[in-house]
Amino acid sequence: MNKIVMYGIPNCDSIKKARRFLDARQVAYSFHDYKKLGVNQNKLQDWCTALGYEKLINRRGTTWRNLSEEIKQSMNKKTALQLMQSQPSIIKRPILETGEKILCGFDQSEYESLL
Repeated sequence: MNKIVMYGIPNCDSIKKARRFLDARQVAYSFHDYKKLGVNQNKLQDWCTALGYEKLINRRGTTWRNLSEEIKQSMNKKTALQLMQSQPSIIKRPILETGEKILCGFDQSEYESLL
């Protein structure tokens, strides 16, 4: 398996669950804190191509709730990419890249299928 990279925010509950899962199975991975390090436009574009921008937007978090109704209603790929770059906490967490696959959110059965 290629090098695994987990993208997210360290204090997020979903990130903590995913990290515990991988650590318990001794799966090597690196962690990219996109609140501190950001996410480049090409990476966001790759994720949108693989998963669709709708799946990448965290509609349960504070960042989404604080957006105006106008922005929420007019969301499209272009505005979603701009928003994810300027406010990375709107990206659903974690994003897990294995080199072959990109997973969004923590689903234990999906993670198990990788191992």
